[in-house]
Order: sequence, then C-alpha cells, then structure tokens
Amino acid sequence: DVQLQASGGGSVQPGGSLRLSCAASGFTLDDYAVGWFRQAPGKEREGVSCINSGDANTYYADSVRGRFTATRDNAKKTLYLQMNSLKPEDTAVYYCAADPMGDTFTMATMCGDTYDMEFEGKGTQVTVSS
Repeated sequence: DVQLQASGGGSVQPGGSLRLSCAASGFTLDDYAVGWFRQAPGKEREGVSCINSGDANTYYADSVRGRFTATRDNAKKTLYLQMNSLKPEDTAVYYCAADPMGDTFTMATMCGDTYDMEFEGKGTQVTVSS
C-alpha cells in the first residue's frame, strides 16, 4: 500500500523553526514529484513547495519563499520541510503528497489549486503562537 506520513509538527513561538519529515512507502519515490501542502481552518489548501522527480526544480509559494526549504532523500524515501522564521499565519495542518506526472506539469502547476497530486498523506499540525 502507498503511504505518506508527515511528522515533526508542534507548537512554536513566532520566529522559531520546525523541521517536518514525510516517510514514503509502497512506491518508488525517485519517479515521483513531491509536494508539501497546508490547510488552515476556514482557508483553502495552499501548495507550500513542490519538487520534481529529478530534484532539479523546486517551487515555493510566495508566502514561504526565503523561509522554508524543501528537500528530498530518495534513498531514505523521505521528504523534509525546514521551516524557519515561522509566523502565526503559518499555523495549519501540513501534509505531503506525491505524483508521477512531474515530467508533464510544472511544479507551480502541481502546487496550484487546480491540481491534486495522486497520493496524499495524513498531516501534522503546526501551531505558531506566542
């Protein structure tokens, strides 16, 4: 079975950092574009970052560019999202996703609100509050 499980969430003060991880299993991660998404209560889902299968193209939402860094370790079948300078508006459930069409669509498209990645995992809560 395909599984994606995010972890590493928690509560942090504004300006703090968190590192999320996402363990993938049941498929060959190397062949898939991957992404981090978030959804806050009452808000639309937002694509935070997407990386293509070749790790050559990484998209970041304007709201996180310069503060968040997404990476992938295909050998460990794990994705990471390093989040620095966190703000209260970063509070959301964060989840990871994977899709085989990374050679067909741009990462901006795959992170956009008109595209749903094929596999999505359960999320982890991130709360930024003083």
